[in-house]
Amino acid sequence: MAFVVCEPCINCKYTSCVEVCPVACFHEGANMLVIDPQECIDCAVCVDECPVRAIYSIDEVPEEWKEFIQINAEYSKIWPVIRDNKPVSPEAEVFRSVKNKRGLFDPRAGTGN
Repeated sequence: MAFVVCEPCINCKYTSCVEVCPVACFHEGANMLVIDPQECIDCAVCVDECPVRAIYSIDEVPEEWKEFIQINAEYSKIWPVIRDNKPVSPEAEVFRSVKNKRGLFDPRAGTGN
């Protein structure tokens, strides 16, 4: 079973999860990360690294964020792979406690690395 990045990642995009991932399953969008469910090996090391608690096992995604299962599957096919930690944006701390960020989702690709 794969893991899924959910709504709390939007406009935060901390990348500490990427650095601990033993496979290249993270992909970078303009304002969030997603996990490729085909590449994820279900190791769970990324879960504790996420400071906004945005990563869940596919079986444990909260009901209000179920659509992120499809978002991860879809955008992991088109966004670039990210393997290395990047500096956190200044707005990450502001958005860290914001709820209901789904409307802020940006479908554009990030730069990856």
